[in-house]
Amino acid sequence: MRVLILGGTSEANLLAAAVAAAGLDAIYSYAGRTRVPVNQPLPTRIGGFGGADGLADAIRQQGFTHVVDATHPFATEISRNAVAACAATATPLVALERKPWAKTLGDIWIEVQDIAAAVAALPQARANVFLAIGRQHIAPYATRPQHAYTLRFIDAAGDPLPLPYASLIVSRGPFTLAGELDLVRSRRIEWIVARNSGGDGARAKIDAARELKLPVVMIERPALPDRSRAESVAEVMRWLGHRACLGA
Repeated sequence: MRVLILGGTSEANLLAAAVAAAGLDAIYSYAGRTRVPVNQPLPTRIGGFGGADGLADAIRQQGFTHVVDATHPFATEISRNAVAACAATATPLVALERKPWAKTLGDIWIEVQDIAAAVAALPQARANVFLAIGRQHIAPYATRPQHAYTLRFIDAAGDPLPLPYASLIVSRGPFTLAGELDLVRSRRIEWIVARNSGGDGARAKIDAARELKLPVVMIERPALPDRSRAESVAEVMRWLGHRACLGA
């Protein structure tokens, strides 16, 4: 058995630890968007594969017998490439996919399908907006230049931000409710834009919005091709045939 973990999430990091503890032959792959990725207990590679065909070639040439897609729920390109590459090589694939957040009593969500709809959902009047969506998706908000945007990235921005009124916080989660309440209050945030990533590491901003009765423009997860799914590291390890390493 040789496992390829397509990673970059906290769940992928937990999986890497479990795989390493089980003594499995595995490679952890980062997309390369984060300049200082988290160290892993497994050999790592950084960068793309060159599309579905390139990933299929890597699977064949490097002898991977199993692929785990533990990427971010909005990393649609690599997830689609993984489905195609594993189909082309007849390689078993499972997605380690965290549950999306569910709207609860007190949440003020404006649920939208994509970035364009999220931009359109913002008010016309100037507002302080916490744009919690990652660096790849901020350019469309330049069409609403009247807002003052707060951004938060893992790394410092290499290029000038495409928004006229924007400030950047460089920080890596997980984030706490107390910390998010302080951020929202100190910056007088009035709106939050978020992707429905799920999980615990970024949930605190949603809890803070509920407590402060702030509207959240919630971007729904994109549709992905059908694939096997697991919701926990334990499920993935059982899929790999290694219950014992988790004490199961």
